[in-house]
Amino acid sequence: MAERAMQVFGVVGWKNNGKTTLVERLVAHLTAAGYRISTVKHAHHEVDLDQPGKDSWRHREAGACEVVLATARRWAVIHELRGEPEPPLRELLARMSPVDLVLVEGFKRFPHPKLETHRRERGTPLLAREDSTIVAVASDAPLPDLALPRLDLDDIAGIARFILGRLQIAPP
Repeated sequence: MAERAMQVFGVVGWKNNGKTTLVERLVAHLTAAGYRISTVKHAHHEVDLDQPGKDSWRHREAGACEVVLATARRWAVIHELRGEPEPPLRELLARMSPVDLVLVEGFKRFPHPKLETHRRERGTPLLAREDSTIVAVASDAPLPDLALPRLDLDDIAGIARFILGRLQIAPP
């Protein structure tokens, strides 16, 4: 029997509209319900997970393409692009272990279904009006002229039900 492809659902929105908080709360809710969840986070700025002077950092600085850092509790692969283009989301997903659901924060230009986070106080325009891959908006305010489902930003159980239903993910 062929293994089912990992299900992917995105969370997008303007800066400071609650994306990370929503992903964090969804992960906690879904893992408590027994689902296996992984995440992918896109960053628009330089990030270094390593610490200057540490052995793994020194390996990278010496020119290693990849460094695996392993301990008794976790392991990580740090892949240096060294001039290569940023990999598309599908390539990153292919490197991940199978789970029930991968929540993707960012990567708004890729074709997976997405939920937009929107906070009234931020005053930002809705991305959903221009992006057909956004299938719902989670907001702290009514959006009466929106043709998509509007979910309460604080209704984590309701948002989780929406995502699971949309992707037809069965209970664990």
